[in-house]
Amino acid sequence: MDALPDWPEGTVTVLSTSAGAPHAIPVSAAIRRGPRVLALALALPRESLVRLREDPRCAVTVLARGVAITVHGHATVERELERIAVVRVDVDSIQDHSSPRFEIDAGVQWHWTSEEAAQGDAETRSALGGRDDD
Repeated sequence: MDALPDWPEGTVTVLSTSAGAPHAIPVSAAIRRGPRVLALALALPRESLVRLREDPRCAVTVLARGVAITVHGHATVERELERIAVVRVDVDSIQDHSSPRFEIDAGVQWHWTSEEAAQGDAETRSALGGRDDD
């Protein structure tokens, strides 16, 4: 696979970092910016953010309808906002987990439980920026 596929907005991805023992967390805001670039948002107090600053190597797993990949890359904190850091992941390789023996029907289903949280998510997605690609 040479380029990142598209995935639905709101797909929960899993960010894995190193800088010590492997550390994996769900991320609610991750977008495809281009064929080999994605962006995600991390809350400023996240341990994952500390780890990425120490060692930028990371993996992001995306499981959504028709998508099953793990992206291996290097993360850069592009900017810090009031409550989040915008993190760019430049893709080194894409591991395609798809198989003719199965299909992914859906990713993790979730929803915000308050209007304030939903508004914060919209602001976060806006801060991640749009696509620079294709």
